[in-house]
Amino acid sequence: MPLLIFVLASAVQLDAPWWSMAVVAFIVGLAIAPTGRVAFWAGFVGAGLSWLVPAAWLAYQNDGLLAQRVAQLLPLGGSAAALVIVTALIAGLVGGLAALAGVWLREAFRPTPQVR
Repeated sequence: MPLLIFVLASAVQLDAPWWSMAVVAFIVGLAIAPTGRVAFWAGFVGAGLSWLVPAAWLAYQNDGLLAQRVAQLLPLGGSAAALVIVTALIAGLVGGLAALAGVWLREAFRPTPQVR
């Protein structure tokens, strides 16, 4: 499941806004996640990797110059690696919570057994 979210979120984010990864994680959580815990961690890993991999690659390609400049604007001490990790953690939280919301929505509409 994390691999599915990673691939779909990476593909969708090529043309769609950044938050499209949350839609992907939500749909995957709604459709195939067995539990909330599995959904959250699958969304966290999948969405986090969908930002970690390109951010690390772009930082590597230009020796981290842009990432260092952005990291200076934040309380990261100008560390490009810290910026890449922080962005991956934020993306992971967004994806994990979206997948969890998908499972919760499915469970909200699941019929409950009648007790007699």
